[in-house]
Formats: sequence, C-alpha cells, structure tokens
Amino acid sequence: MDYIEIVREISIAAITAYLIGSIPTGYIIVKLFTGQDIRTVGSGSTGATNVKRVMGKKWFFTVMLLDALKGAIPVILAFLFAKYLTNDFIIPPVIFNHGILPVVAALFVILGHSKSVYLEFTGGKSVAAGVGTLFALNWIVGLSVAVIWSVVTWFSKYVSVGSIVALAIAPIIMWLVKSPSAYIIYTVVAAIYVIFLHRENIKRLIAGNENKVR
Repeated sequence: MDYIEIVREISIAAITAYLIGSIPTGYIIVKLFTGQDIRTVGSGSTGATNVKRVMGKKWFFTVMLLDALKGAIPVILAFLFAKYLTNDFIIPPVIFNHGILPVVAALFVILGHSKSVYLEFTGGKSVAAGVGTLFALNWIVGLSVAVIWSVVTWFSKYVSVGSIVALAIAPIIMWLVKSPSAYIIYTVVAAIYVIFLHRENIKRLIAGNENKVR
C-alpha cells in the first residue's frame, strides 16, 4: 500500500473541496447587484439569511440553493474520483468502500464556506452547504434534514432554530439509514461545527432578541 499516494489523493480532494466551498455565493450576489459588502450588514454572515435582509426572499432561496449545490458537487466529484482511483488500483478499495474521500471533501466544503480563503477567512454558517453535502452522501438524509429545517423554521419563526435542530438530528437519521461509519462520524462533526457557528444566535435566542422570519 502506497501511503504517500493515498495522502496525495486525500489532499487533492480536501484542497479542491475547500476552494469550491470558499466561493462566497452570497457575497458575490450582493456585491454584484447592490455594491454592498454583505459582511457589513446584519449578522455579517455571507449566508442566505443575511442576504435576505438586503435583497429579499427570492435571493434568500437562490443563495440557499447555490450554497447547497456548492456543498454537494465536491462530494460527488470526490466519490467519482475515489471510484476511478480504486478501479485503477491507485488506492485500496477500503478507502472507497468506507466513503473516506467524500467525507474529507464534505468536511472541507463546510470549512471553506465558513472560513473562505477569498474573504479573509470569513463566511457563512455552513447550513445550506452542509445540507448539500448530506444530499450528496445520502439523499434520504439530506431530504429529511431539509424537511425538518423547513418545518421547525416555519413553526418557530427562527431560521437559527430550524438550522440547529435539523443538524442536531442529522446524525441520528444517518445512523438509522445504516450509512457507512465515516458518514455518521462526519455528520456528528458537521452538526457540532455548525451549531458552534450559531453560538451568537443561541445567545440571542436565550436573551429573546433573535430576529424572526418575517
């Protein structure tokens, strides 16, 4: 087993996913259409919720969809890359069978979204991008998390509550559908990371001054 080759291929997947995840969709759209720096508005996040404050509901859903695609595409590419490497005996089948490359890509996508190299390591809270990675890993889990987010957000009137609850439940759903252990571990790590990114929202929820969905 060529460990140097394995490390090289994993590094390629990680760097590629990070650079794609770093593409600041919300920042670009707001800058193009209004000239504003989204980081100076509201929460300072580049995500869909903050874009909504500047450009309205239509762009909220547009940015959310683009960020979800941004999350899914690198994971799908990593899956195909791993399959190609395995078929050509470049990496052992265990790397492919356990979904290690797609999980590495998923981790670096959400890292890139929240800490974009193009925006001095600022960004969003990785919710839409994170859900996109879940769709790519297992569409049932991704769809379930998206539905939970929608329902909780609708009834609570808080996007942050919907995001926190949906991501917190995601590892349980990933386990229930009998996904590879690497997928389950990733979902746990992603949930903890995204909830951590919502720490200021949690403080505002406790204080009773978190912004509701209008």
